[in-house]
Amino acid sequence: MSKGKIAGALFAVLLAASTPFVAGWEGTENKAYKDAVGVTTICSGHTATAEMGQVKTDAECEALLRQDLSKAIMVVALHVDVEMPVERWVALASFVFNVGEGNFARSTLLKKLNAGDTVGACNELLRWNKAGGVVLKGLVKRREAERQLCLRGLDETRPQ
Repeated sequence: MSKGKIAGALFAVLLAASTPFVAGWEGTENKAYKDAVGVTTICSGHTATAEMGQVKTDAECEALLRQDLSKAIMVVALHVDVEMPVERWVALASFVFNVGEGNFARSTLLKKLNAGDTVGACNELLRWNKAGGVVLKGLVKRREAERQLCLRGLDETRPQ
């Protein structure tokens, strides 16, 4: 499969696997709120069109999550040059969903991954535990869960 292309069946599997993982970390708030750094957010971490005063149904929230995760999966497909198991895709889609394409595209994590240092790349996730310059317990836990998914099936003692 060429860079930036993702097969429909694989995309469906990735979306199905990523949705409960990300939803579990994001939670769902049907009414818009300000997140830890003051960004207007609604549903499961949706910020793009969120406005204070908005209220969404559960179905609308699910659709927004799937839309946002679809974009995150495509960002991973665009920037990653190596083959990966589903678990690593899910970990990276969750990460991109949370930090955005620009941060992912410029990250040491991506450079290490594309250079073949999979363990080093997965370990980079732990560095992304701050919001507004403050370490958040929730991000520490999320990054460790993403790291564990990213490393699944690897021998952590040697570079991949």
